[in-house]
Amino acid sequence: MNFDLMLESLPALLKGTAITLQLLAASLACGMLIAVPVAILRINGNRVVRLILHCYIYFFRGTPLLVQIFLVYYGLAQFDVVRDSALWPYLRQASVCAILTFSLNTAAYTAYILRGAIQAVPAGEIEAARACGMSTALAYRSIILPHAFRLALPAYGNEVVSMLKSTSLASTITVMELTGVANTIVARTFAPYELFITAALIYLAITYVLTSALRALEHRLSRHRRPLVQTHPNLAESSHAAT
Repeated sequence: MNFDLMLESLPALLKGTAITLQLLAASLACGMLIAVPVAILRINGNRVVRLILHCYIYFFRGTPLLVQIFLVYYGLAQFDVVRDSALWPYLRQASVCAILTFSLNTAAYTAYILRGAIQAVPAGEIEAARACGMSTALAYRSIILPHAFRLALPAYGNEVVSMLKSTSLASTITVMELTGVANTIVARTFAPYELFITAALIYLAITYVLTSALRALEHRLSRHRRPLVQTHPNLAESSHAAT
């Protein structure tokens, strides 16, 4: 194994890693902004709205992400209304098309997760909010969504890791993220083993950081579900001393 080549390629791969993280952050942020209203309307919307959103979720969950990327990147240019619109200078960029596709894809999965989490919120909490005179919007903002986010966090963590790996597909439309940079160096050096092992190690490092952060966040948000003695060890020491 050529370790020197791996070290020499590391700066270029790290530049690609920065693009990967930008794609991931933008896609997750935009996807969450789409997923929250979609999940709420999927539950509380009228029949037509629920049907439209069901078709949206079903399409993006039921078709390969690679096909979705090609449809957005190559398909949008086929419509005159898109080419003549003010958005065309942005939609003609591969990075924008990648973020748009990733956002719509992760929004579909996240909306599906949030919908189940919202429905898992205890009915007593919702009834208590209504008894206190809260409007539906206030109940969602203050009670339902915070509880649903806590319930959905483990499943959403899997979606974050899945989206990290999916960003590698952006290289198919010329976005030079981590995998794209690795492919470019492989084409020049004919050393796929060393380059892809290095890229895999970088992906593993990012995954470790993401999963650790999500695990810490889940632990913090679930403090109220842990025993009081575990949450406040000083109380345990004082009670033990008293006995």
